[in-house]
Amino acid sequence: MNRVHRQISFGIAIVIAIFASTGVPMRAAGARVSPHRAARLDAALRAVLDDPASGPQRVIVRVRPERRAAVRQSLTAHGDRILAEHDSIDALTAVVHREDLAELGDNDAILSVSSDAIVRPHGLLGGVVGGVVGGVLGLVGDVVTLAADVLLPNGANTSGPIVAPALLRQTLGVDSSTWAGRGVGVAVIDSGLELSSEFQYRVTKFYDFTNGGAVEKPAFDDYGHGTHVAGIIGGSGALSTNNSYRGLAPKVKFVVLKVLDKMGAGYTSDVVRAIDFAVANKSALGIDIINLSLGHPIFEPAASDPLVQAVERATRAGVIVVAAAGNYGKNPTTGVPGYGGITSPGNAPSAITVGATNVQNTLKRGDDRIPDYSSAGPTWIDAFVKPDIVSPGHNVVAVAAKQGYLYKTYPQLKVDNANYMLLSGTSMAAAVTTGSIALLVEANRSANSYPQHPSLTPNAVKGILEYTALGIHDDAGVEYNALRKGAGSINPKGAIDLGRTVDTSTPTGRWWLTASPSPWTNIGGETLAWNQTILWGTTILWGTTVGVNETAWSSTILWGTDVTWNSTILWGTNVVWTDPQSWANSIVWGADSIGYDSGSTILWGTTGGLTPETTAWQHLSGSSTSSKAQ
Repeated sequence: MNRVHRQISFGIAIVIAIFASTGVPMRAAGARVSPHRAARLDAALRAVLDDPASGPQRVIVRVRPERRAAVRQSLTAHGDRILAEHDSIDALTAVVHREDLAELGDNDAILSVSSDAIVRPHGLLGGVVGGVVGGVLGLVGDVVTLAADVLLPNGANTSGPIVAPALLRQTLGVDSSTWAGRGVGVAVIDSGLELSSEFQYRVTKFYDFTNGGAVEKPAFDDYGHGTHVAGIIGGSGALSTNNSYRGLAPKVKFVVLKVLDKMGAGYTSDVVRAIDFAVANKSALGIDIINLSLGHPIFEPAASDPLVQAVERATRAGVIVVAAAGNYGKNPTTGVPGYGGITSPGNAPSAITVGATNVQNTLKRGDDRIPDYSSAGPTWIDAFVKPDIVSPGHNVVAVAAKQGYLYKTYPQLKVDNANYMLLSGTSMAAAVTTGSIALLVEANRSANSYPQHPSLTPNAVKGILEYTALGIHDDAGVEYNALRKGAGSINPKGAIDLGRTVDTSTPTGRWWLTASPSPWTNIGGETLAWNQTILWGTTILWGTTVGVNETAWSSTILWGTDVTWNSTILWGTNVVWTDPQSWANSIVWGADSIGYDSGSTILWGTTGGLTPETTAWQHLSGSSTSSKAQ
């Protein structure tokens, strides 16, 4: 067996761990399914077909144009229950009998059948669900019985110092009142928001999606995750001395869309409806950014995933979408850090997908690390490069929802000031990123006489964040690879410095920087160089990529698709981009990957996409790769 074959014969893949942790059975060895059915049903539903003990399933059925009425009639005739319709994707949410899945999979009127998967907040992805979720599962006799536990999944280590909000702002270079998110609107799609002086006069609207509709209500948060996320983004700090516990952008306005119930669980279909609502009302409600600190395991390609497609629609509409990467950063069996743990909708190409860092509660960035729970790429099935960036997410303090389940149940989450609590996870990292983007958008608009000149597009924001990102390395001094750090560690100060020079009125193809900012940022007395890279699909672009108003920055361009770049150097298909002295952390990229024996190398890139045989867990010591037959 040659070296390449030895390297790509890895067996275990992260999706096994994800399915196991969420109660989804894996397909039995040797089970067969028709090609049409396999193409239309997602992995979770194909597993249900193999399990005679499975009961009715909540599904999202996407249909061909003008066929929805016929499919609805057929489902009703079979005694299946229609729960909702989604005009934006020509789809139905329904509870269907297990035996009807095969017929749906063979029906040419149907494009795809997806699990209406339960979504959870990534800050606490390992637990917090109990009882009947949303009241609908009770209709089909199913009860969710996941362990209630605030620990992150896979025995993740959440120890370490608490990161004070003031220190967080300082290490990000934004601890001033110059930029505060004025005029920027953020839609927090989460468990709600508990009103207090922290958010006084800044909650534009509150809608509850947890009971099958979009019901406007007074704001509340019976779980507590959404309030914490909103506090990181833009709490005013009013409940703390001298407002020292304020969030990153304390002047932003919020539209709060509740999709998670009092135990922190919700349905994919409700999140899709909330995203579509935010897009439809973005002008009326002033929504610039959507924060999604939630998700579910990836069961199908991004092209058919309803949650991913909702994110892509939002991006095309000009709304910036920030998504948590997930907290599946290591093998739950071996404890070894691994790859392929990104969750949906973090696999959306155009989303700004965020992994977590631990800033150690110090101002300088040199001791920042990526915690073991933060999910690494590539994305399951599609092998997209994710995350896009990493941000502080470990032991982050923000305002608490005192009437929420978390605050009442887990006193260990409270900090010295009882109005605040701490949480860890990529949920918090996503919120830090959203708050940072609000500052960037405000700064750019200030320099561009908004609204006379357009605001930065989602793709341009993503490009600026990636280009100005900073390096981050492990305890051995080895830089994390792109599948763990994305383009690098977030640098809001640098992003603002660069963003203020971007003239958004410049025609496509022309130089759009009004000045040439120095490509480094000073934090804590250290001068830190920008990485100056952009992860474009499966390609890393080095060099001058943000100085020109490229077609790539348009909202109409899907992130990662083919575009003609000006003044760039493309490092593509046959390049190992990590330090060749550190093969333990190396990645071989592209359709013609070449393996190496000198350490643990992760290979993928075949035209067939990511498979269990091309994904592996990696020992950071470089001694071997943990694997076993599937």
